[in-house]
Amino acid sequence: MTALPPVVDEQTWRDALAELRVREKAATRELDAIAAARRRLPAVKMPEYRLTAEDGSTVTLADMFDGHSQLVVYNHMWTDGATWQCSGCTGGTAQFARPDIVEPLDVRFVAVTNGPMDEILAYKKRVGNQMTWFSSAGSPFGADVDAGPGEGFAYNVFLRDGDDVYRTWHTTGRGAEQFMLSFAIADVLPYGRQEEWQDVPEGWPQHATYEGWPSSKDIAERYGDPAA
Repeated sequence: MTALPPVVDEQTWRDALAELRVREKAATRELDAIAAARRRLPAVKMPEYRLTAEDGSTVTLADMFDGHSQLVVYNHMWTDGATWQCSGCTGGTAQFARPDIVEPLDVRFVAVTNGPMDEILAYKKRVGNQMTWFSSAGSPFGADVDAGPGEGFAYNVFLRDGDDVYRTWHTTGRGAEQFMLSFAIADVLPYGRQEEWQDVPEGWPQHATYEGWPSSKDIAERYGDPAA
């Protein structure tokens, strides 16, 4: 039998929705306040790192901005030699099919990982990833932004003033969920993400955390070339 919420008349539903809307608007105002505080964070000046671009050239961190004043970096987890990289990173970045949509805000959005560029390009094709990638292999960049070899993923934000680059913000873990369209959609559904940690009515479908996430191979079969 399908799990259903209580079924009521329309006015009762509208009254309940209006009650929830008060909380939603309060959360929106709090997120606005957090964003305002984020814009007032101090910054730390970064060294002149050397990374590898997709064409094999060596670039500085300032070069990665491609003329923009702001840069968002997704630090993708990486295991050298692995056919399939982190499924969370692979699925997360698969959602950014048009990362240049943010460029009118004077920002570039790219992926950086600690792996070698030849493996990165092969993996990018294998899973159908659309982002521009850079390799920090042989550079302390990954470790310095809390995403070193053998460590986790991260989002990092940078600001450029000429050739000087400043780190302004960082997040990881559940802080990264604000970037995830799939979570935003799931959280307005009656059944939510269906993960066991969520507070749901009795009888609602749930499964182990991560169990419903597509694997890297699943992503490749949908969007890329699994044989690459």
